[in-house]
Amino acid sequence: MAETATDRLRIIMGAEGLARLQRATVMVFGVGGVGSNCIEALARGGIGRLVIVDKDVVAPSNINRQAIAFTSTVGQRKVDAMAAMIADINPDCTVIARDAFVLPDNLEALLDDCLSACDGHIDYIVDAIDTVATKLALAELAPARGIPLISSMGAANKLHPECLRIADIHDTVRDPLSRVIRKECRRRGIRHLRVLYSCEEPPARAQASDPAGTRPELGTASFMPPIMGQMIAGEVIRRISGVGCERIRPDGTRIG
Repeated sequence: MAETATDRLRIIMGAEGLARLQRATVMVFGVGGVGSNCIEALARGGIGRLVIVDKDVVAPSNINRQAIAFTSTVGQRKVDAMAAMIADINPDCTVIARDAFVLPDNLEALLDDCLSACDGHIDYIVDAIDTVATKLALAELAPARGIPLISSMGAANKLHPECLRIADIHDTVRDPLSRVIRKECRRRGIRHLRVLYSCEEPPARAQASDPAGTRPELGTASFMPPIMGQMIAGEVIRRISGVGCERIRPDGTRIG
């Protein structure tokens, strides 16, 4: 029998788990460092339909961390570069791309448009957006629509992947973006939000202001956003397939 791209997936996911992935639709807001790497892993992981949303174009400064960023793609729309990569990885994956800004004011209409294109059903949403206001709007909208959501916190100025954690926003520690989101979630009555964050304490230079009183420009390591994107993809794939959802102790043993 000829080798296929799903052979190794079937071994670990089983035939039923793989079938669930192939029937699933995942929507990813943001095709940047975290989002593009997450989408790549979802495509390689057998997801049958991907909805990708971003308004940006590939820039030279993206090359250090984004799956779609090469000297050959600089200037291309991110959703176009991402769609081409998905097609090259998994030709059976249906791609719905929206070249659009994601703002609190247009979020609901954008979601409705994509739901309509997906026969009214999306299995999971990934938030890889940069702006706090839009993250919070999505944290309110997704549960109201009954769609599971995982939100990426910040990768900037982080250097230790071993500090990455998937947790409820109310259980996060030491992460500046999580602190802002957590405070706003309490204020808005958002009781649960699953996030990927880093418990790494930001370096002193990242916390200091310059003489003018403004924050310095944030730096991003080449490896952190890709690892975060892969971790989020792993969470989504486990939840949709139903494989590997058991809790794991720090020593690697399973609970229950």
